[in-house]
Formats: sequence, structure tokens, C-alpha cells
Amino acid sequence: MSQFDDRKKAYESKFAHDAELRFKAEARRNRLLGEWAGAKLGKSGDELTAYAKDVVRSDFEEAGDEDVFRKVAGDLQGKADEDEIRAKMSELKVTAAEQIETENKS
Repeated sequence: MSQFDDRKKAYESKFAHDAELRFKAEARRNRLLGEWAGAKLGKSGDELTAYAKDVVRSDFEEAGDEDVFRKVAGDLQGKADEDEIRAKMSELKVTAAEQIETENKS
């Protein structure tokens, strides 16, 4: 039974680790998206950092990406359309995952 328990603990540990990495990658993607959108809005320095944090916080409103999309789309009216924002979200999701993976290997 000990071998079964060890395998169960290892699986649970891997599941928790993977969930943590997904959370970190989503938060990183949202920060990068906030920096991109903030730059389009003409923000820089502390104002850009604060805006990126607002975008990250917007993800806690509901499950999924729609809350983040609505925040950014609402702020970027006339500066970026839906397709551009969704494409940027997809691109930055990959970038964020790669960055997190690289950091974990170091």
C-alpha cells in the first residue's frame, strides 16, 4: 500500500505544481497585456506599472479570460479592435508560459 500512497502523493504534487505554473503564467500574461495596452494608451513609468497591475486584478472578477478582455477592450476603444486584442492575448500567453518555464529551469 505504501507504493500506492507514494504514487498518489507524487500525482497530487505534480497536479498542484502544474496548477501553480498555470496561475503564474496567466498572471504574467495579464501583466504583459497590461503593459502592451498601457503603452498604446500613452502610459509610461509608474502609470504604466499601475495600469498593468489593474489589468492583473481584473482577472479576479470571474473565471476565464473575458474579464481581462473586457477591461482592456474598454480602455482601448478606438486604439485596438477585438481581433488585435485577442491575438495579443494568445501571443502573450505563449510568451508568459515560456518565461515561467525558463525561470523554473534556472
